[in-house]
Amino acid sequence: MRPLSSLVVLGALILSPYAATAGAKHDATKPVTAARIVAADKEPQNWLAHGRTYDESRFSPLHSITTDNVNKMGLAWYLDTGTDRGLQATPLVDDGVMYISLSWSIVAAIDARSGKELWRFDPEVPGARGNFACCDVVNRGVALWKDKVYVATLDGRLIALDRTTGKPVWETHTTDPEKAYTITGAPRIAKGKVIIGNGGGEFGVRGYISAYDADSGEMAWRFYTVPGNPDDPVEHPELKDAMKTWAGEWWKYGGGGTAWDSMAYDPDLDILYVGTGNSSPWAKTVRSDGKGDNLFVSSILALKPDSGKLLWHYQTTPGDQWDYTATQHMILTDLKINGKNRKIIMQAPKNGFFYVLDRKTGELLSAKNYAEVSWADGVDMKTGRPIVRAEADYSHAPAIIKPSPLGGHNWQPMSYNPTTGLVYIPANDLPFRYALEPDGFRYDPTNWNTATDQLTATKIIPREIVSGSLLAWDPVKQEERWRVPYQGPFNGGTLSTAGNLVFQGTADGQFLAYDARSGQKLWGTKTQSGIIAAPITYSLDGKQYVAVLAGWGGIWGMLGSDAAAQTKNNNRRVGGRLLVFALDGTESLPPMPEAEAIPDPLPVTATAAVIDQGDALYHLRCARCHGAGVISGGVLPELRHSVMVRDQDAFMQILLDGGLEGRGMPSFKAILKPEDAAAIRDFILKKAWDEKHP
Repeated sequence: MRPLSSLVVLGALILSPYAATAGAKHDATKPVTAARIVAADKEPQNWLAHGRTYDESRFSPLHSITTDNVNKMGLAWYLDTGTDRGLQATPLVDDGVMYISLSWSIVAAIDARSGKELWRFDPEVPGARGNFACCDVVNRGVALWKDKVYVATLDGRLIALDRTTGKPVWETHTTDPEKAYTITGAPRIAKGKVIIGNGGGEFGVRGYISAYDADSGEMAWRFYTVPGNPDDPVEHPELKDAMKTWAGEWWKYGGGGTAWDSMAYDPDLDILYVGTGNSSPWAKTVRSDGKGDNLFVSSILALKPDSGKLLWHYQTTPGDQWDYTATQHMILTDLKINGKNRKIIMQAPKNGFFYVLDRKTGELLSAKNYAEVSWADGVDMKTGRPIVRAEADYSHAPAIIKPSPLGGHNWQPMSYNPTTGLVYIPANDLPFRYALEPDGFRYDPTNWNTATDQLTATKIIPREIVSGSLLAWDPVKQEERWRVPYQGPFNGGTLSTAGNLVFQGTADGQFLAYDARSGQKLWGTKTQSGIIAAPITYSLDGKQYVAVLAGWGGIWGMLGSDAAAQTKNNNRRVGGRLLVFALDGTESLPPMPEAEAIPDPLPVTATAAVIDQGDALYHLRCARCHGAGVISGGVLPELRHSVMVRDQDAFMQILLDGGLEGRGMPSFKAILKPEDAAAIRDFILKKAWDEKHP
């Protein structure tokens, strides 16, 4: 298996080769069908779909672990994944076998009793493709259907694997490989079709969602979320009306609207729900001459799974210009609202408002802010539109706004407990400075295209002004029931159970259990690495287990600078792990590795002007992976301490000649001149010097 290294590796890497279990087999005795997923509560020992059920509630009826005995829970077993990047996947379990996806879209099948790896599949995503992954080379999970496992890869492929052997059955490319598309989301399967979207909005792509026949891989339909060039025929009729909501020459910049994560399916109504992403570029004055709602960005779409026909849509942020995606987790349930039983869909998207909609018609039933919101005064219930504050328009002057592009809630799944009636949200609280690019927008297909001043905004994000929390939200009363504060944002997804428990991992390396009704902390353990993934629970031989992937990463871990550095373990890094807990578990993790020695900094001879040039270039080209201010959040090696930065020849070979391209570090030769690369190195050396000589 090829090494699983960092996207941008300008540090001395210590790789841990992982021997794949080639040829290993297991028996998948029962095919996964729609009937089994619909009746998932009859086999709660399994976790067959991304949200366990089609409704994506992430609630388990298992109740052997309760508020009374959870304090006896311990580690049953663990598996080193051989990865050193972010792990975001939700494991699936069927018939005693667990299926996980890892960074670089690798898939593994594991004996859920013992932790023994049964097989591993590496799609061999080209390392250079990681340059187009806005938010780490992550993958959020696989799908099971009949006798196959389905994974979507970072470089845009959809692959069906044999469940027994892990061997590919079919493969299709769902995106144009010449464009900056990526896929990090988990496929869903409805009516025998594999549904998958894509990402890449910041790099200037046009969003869409596609359906493929699960048996053959043949494409059944494709729904474009934004219109293309008006001179070309529209791909489907919904785009004719959508085009009226755009202005300017948006198609030259892609338009965005990528469907990069959340979906849900109602088999009774036969409706597929898809969340769409932000506009691209962010700045509406550049993207659409400052006009229009820009359908169907930042929206919930209700589609027919057989044809892709649009039944209704609801746009959470019309004319979005703050990166307020609606790709966040959606949950289907029935609630009694104003004395009437309603079939609803609920979502807490990035923009800070919690939405409850009638999932048959798209009617807005309620919307209240679950996070601190400064861009709008609320949602007008007559029009369904946010009441946007004038100062939130940064086209004339910079504005500091909450939520930030990280969102009041990001992709980390929330869960819903029908017994308590509460939704458990991994919430964030941090501001962001929005402003237009000071020198004007120039489209760059090799980098982010937000048309905003990312350089200033990402220079430093002080930890004193950011936080996160676990929020218990009442979707009927639209009010907070309880909240547990954390020292930082971007914590893991949640799981709720019939044992009256909520489980969540944190960015600072803890796995915790709370009373679902009161929020009282009942149990916790240290995990040696930050957790951003969501846990699951399953049972074997009458014994309940709770499993979670621990592997710090994602956009906050890579970009978040000083605030994300709180997760760093004293300059010590551990790789990804799958952690599985049970009552009276007796396993323990190995000791943390010794702290890496920090070399004495080299003296800096470059002029202040050169260092300023390196500062600007670094934050333009490097910060989104190596951290604002050259402060790693514990994902990639610290550039300030890297021997390869100290060695000028090695630095130039890597940065300009692609010396580590196969490991995820692209060549910047077409973008940077040698003097530019040298200036970046001087800036990094200066940051190392300042660390020792503040």
